[in-house]
Amino acid sequence: MAFVNQTKLPPGILVSDKAIKENEESNLLRDTHMLSITRKITEKLKSGFSSFFMLFSRKLIRTTLLLWVLFFANVFSYYGAVLLTSKLSSGDSKCGSKVLHVDKSKDNSLYVDVFIASLAELPGLILSAIIVDKIGRKLSMVLMFVSACIFLLPLVFHQSAVVTTLLLFGVRMCVTGTITVATIYAPEIYPTPARTTGFGVASSLGKVGGMVCPLVAVGLVTSCHLRLAVILFEVVFVLAIASSLLFPFETMGRELKDTVDAIES
Repeated sequence: MAFVNQTKLPPGILVSDKAIKENEESNLLRDTHMLSITRKITEKLKSGFSSFFMLFSRKLIRTTLLLWVLFFANVFSYYGAVLLTSKLSSGDSKCGSKVLHVDKSKDNSLYVDVFIASLAELPGLILSAIIVDKIGRKLSMVLMFVSACIFLLPLVFHQSAVVTTLLLFGVRMCVTGTITVATIYAPEIYPTPARTTGFGVASSLGKVGGMVCPLVAVGLVTSCHLRLAVILFEVVFVLAIASSLLFPFETMGRELKDTVDAIES
């Protein structure tokens, strides 16, 4: 047409109205999708923070703090039993003697002692499975923590290698049982909106016990303070027993609660 009319075309590109409309619709759909994703992320963040702050509500703050103490004690005592087995079996509890080399028989006995102590987890799991639905969660944890205290107490004084291994076998068995029961009890004690958050936060804070434990089980024993190390473990056990007794209610045979208002104070 421009050639026929002997005129010059204006600058630009000729685009149909249909293409423009399709492009606008595509942009609108993309923007709507992005807004939907942003809204979902915002809602999830709000839900997560609201669940976290719910742990510190009037009805749940006591449970939350006691659960933190319980999980700290569980992880602290578990790794303590593991580390004490290796330290005491290697002869590090004997002060005043610097061993320049370890003979093969002692090296083998270390592995045997660690292996025997590791087998304690199986009876610990069986014991917790038997008593958790018979005497309840709280009493199960109290019973096994008290037993762990009794097993650990003789280590305040120097014991033979066999006795030490057997005592630490008992400690590890009981602590494994308490960890199992606590893992069952923790989700049951929270209402549905705070259940996973409460259990997750308590489990995470319990890992702090695993980080602190080597300072006691390794540091104190290596520096010839075995008695002090054992006393500190006993104190942690006592705190765990107290926290287990102070939980507001027993969850055995109860239905899970769906709201905070349904939780007993």
